Amino acid sequence: MAQSKTQRIVSTSRGSEFVGTVCELDITNVAHGGVFVARHEGRVIFVADTLPGERVLARITDASQKSFWRADTVEVLTPSADRQEHVWSAASVTRDPAQRAGGAEFGHIKLATQRDLKAFVLEDSLARMGKIERRVEVEALEGDNESQGTGWRTRVRLHVDADGKVGPYAARSHNIIEVEDLPLAASRIAELAPFGKRIPGIDFIDLVGPSGDSARAIAGNIDNGKNKKRPAPEPITEKVGKRAFKVDVRGFWQVHRHAAATLSEAVSSVIDEALFDPRAANHDLYGGVGLFAAAVGDRFGSTTRMTSVESDEMATEYALDNLAEWVGARAVTARVDRYLDSVRRDLNAVEKARYAAATIVLDPPRAGAGKEVVNSLAELSPAQLVYVACDPVALARDVALFAERGYQLEELRAFDLFPNTHHVEAVARFVKN
Repeated sequence: MAQSKTQRIVSTSRGSEFVGTVCELDITNVAHGGVFVARHEGRVIFVADTLPGERVLARITDASQKSFWRADTVEVLTPSADRQEHVWSAASVTRDPAQRAGGAEFGHIKLATQRDLKAFVLEDSLARMGKIERRVEVEALEGDNESQGTGWRTRVRLHVDADGKVGPYAARSHNIIEVEDLPLAASRIAELAPFGKRIPGIDFIDLVGPSGDSARAIAGNIDNGKNKKRPAPEPITEKVGKRAFKVDVRGFWQVHRHAAATLSEAVSSVIDEALFDPRAANHDLYGGVGLFAAAVGDRFGSTTRMTSVESDEMATEYALDNLAEWVGARAVTARVDRYLDSVRRDLNAVEKARYAAATIVLDPPRAGAGKEVVNSLAELSPAQLVYVACDPVALARDVALFAERGYQLEELRAFDLFPNTHHVEAVARFVKN
């Protein structure tokens, strides 16, 4: 691979002068977001496609920030013992960074080390933002060690450019990369991928492989808010243990083949039975099609009162069907922040007592619950909160917010729901001090 001329970088240099420059870097640590930490002439540089203990040649890609720059590894000079051949050749460091497929940014790292790195990021986030020192073990899901963390994705989106070229985006860009395989995808959807074909006139192809239904490829265009017409429902079946859930083919469902079952068990088991009141105002916030509400109902019985709150109207309609057997269950279409604000403002003495006895499950988006939702929950004062988090930094921020409002982190489990990527999932339980 052709390299740019190595150039000395000093702290007083203007960043724009050095975009494209290649420099030798020693990698000391991992950072949130799937990148790694180096320091050069006193400046922090976040480097992709490496790991701690390595010495690499890295090309500066972004020097717009005063506090840090970004770089891509272009050659590994001293490899770590934890480096392996990338599980996806299309994402390998042997390719030019602009031509590396995205979505498998840890695929060059041994699985056990990946989990150690994810645990460190979670622990570090909790310590720095949540002010909590806690050891974390990232648990593997069934079969992932044997498969080297491949074949787990049941949903994959391929993008299509104006010329009809199909493929994933390159890492950290919107450039489409043509590939010959999708090793993280389950084989039943990978075989539907139109490798090497030109399909003009669409924006994306979704490959979907539900556990209780046939696999399919769905072509579509990005709405951008212009099309106000609601798409016709297209239900598919997902199985979790002995239970079947209806979900729309375009709707959200956990991507890893064992994620729904793993998280359902974790949410159910982490609830403190001594604090659970089946007659209280129990809730499943950001409830989707009712997965966690069903897990709670399965543990505590069909008469358990549980309200699922979800902003997506179609998902709520599926939740109504999926939770139909629980006489105490209901599903509400609403934004969680607005719903909680309305509840808080209209609370009477009876309802206040019901909320004070409640167990509330929440599975917020990647940005976390945030101050407004945390404030409302703290004012409602439930007995316990079970928080499903897909981002360690957002979780840590919310840990700090809950602590300021009288809730402490009581239990925490972490799961490797996304092998060969930097993502990690956690299930936390909070109780009142």
